[in-house]
Amino acid sequence: IDDTRVYRVVATDASNNKQVELAFVHTAAAGHGSFGVVFRGELVRGGHGVVAFKRTRQDKRFKNRELQIMSAVSHPNIVMMLFYWYESAQDEGDSIVVLNLVLEFLPETLYRAYRTYTKRRQYFPEISTKLYMYQLLRALAYLHAVGVCHRDVKPHNVLVDADSGRLVLIDFGSAKVLREGVENVSYACSRYYRAPELIFGSTRYNDSIDVWSAGCVLGELLCGSVFFPGESSIDQLVEIVKVLGTPTREHVKAMNAHYTEHNFPQVQAVPLEQVSFEVACSAIDLLGSLILYDPSRRLTAIEAMAHHFFDDLRRGNMRESNGSWGVQMPNGKCVTVGLFDFSKFELSIRPDLNTILVPPHARQALLIEQDVDLETFIPLDLDAHRLNLD
Repeated sequence: IDDTRVYRVVATDASNNKQVELAFVHTAAAGHGSFGVVFRGELVRGGHGVVAFKRTRQDKRFKNRELQIMSAVSHPNIVMMLFYWYESAQDEGDSIVVLNLVLEFLPETLYRAYRTYTKRRQYFPEISTKLYMYQLLRALAYLHAVGVCHRDVKPHNVLVDADSGRLVLIDFGSAKVLREGVENVSYACSRYYRAPELIFGSTRYNDSIDVWSAGCVLGELLCGSVFFPGESSIDQLVEIVKVLGTPTREHVKAMNAHYTEHNFPQVQAVPLEQVSFEVACSAIDLLGSLILYDPSRRLTAIEAMAHHFFDDLRRGNMRESNGSWGVQMPNGKCVTVGLFDFSKFELSIRPDLNTILVPPHARQALLIEQDVDLETFIPLDLDAHRLNLD
């Protein structure tokens, strides 16, 4: 990477779809995968400072919905797209098209954040687990309400900023608007986080596959290592069975009604408290409500947000001099990241949960900023806000 060279391109401003000239420098490679590469860089002007550049080769065989979906969603816990442009390039003599996304930058992945502790043989702090899992579930609750399934939730696809306490979900390369009755590929999600219905070959799954993945992330934060570490698709199922026990015929039917093989060795479920050591009962209860064989019995993302595991966040354990409530982190800092700044759309997802989700101390701010009084709030029509993308 030449960190002295200033690159200039004409890009589209994601906020207004207008053409702008960007000048930027690349400063470091930040990651790579089957999708392409991510660079850290800096915009020379415009006040954005450090940003991430994601370069994705466009494959004609596969529909890339990332730009479509990222242009249509807006949420504090979803990475913000700032600009984008296409360019032609050469790859081993072939002409290819590359999509460039300019995204807001957060310093580290959730994977790196928790590994910092496990390398020192320490557990990830419970308050950090609560803060980050809550925001991940909030991102999923919003996505699912607009009809989007992320399909690749894992610690590597979650960025966090320990200083502000904020979390964002990234990488929408696998995301899709799911429609009832329409088939989807079952080969979705990274293996460790793949819901059992996908392993059973279901093509009519729903957004509860993201909830399973979030459960696997929670298990990983609690244990300090991958919760279901399968070495192949079949081995992945073996790892799940070791913990949850052999699925019943009803379980298998709920995961994939067309699956007819039922010759599984009989294995007893292991109590989750034996799998995850030294964690609160509420954490075990939440985990057990997310990793269930039957997709219809898993909590939804917004139901999980209302779980008592997150009551500490709603109480707040530090009050700032300006009257705002915050959460004290293990480093002693108080973070006041927005946890209750719900939009009217979010408050319309499950209005019956709003009195749990919005603690008393946050209701005044909601009234001032959103003009929302929970007592008289009339929910929006969610169907009118669902994305209509193919």
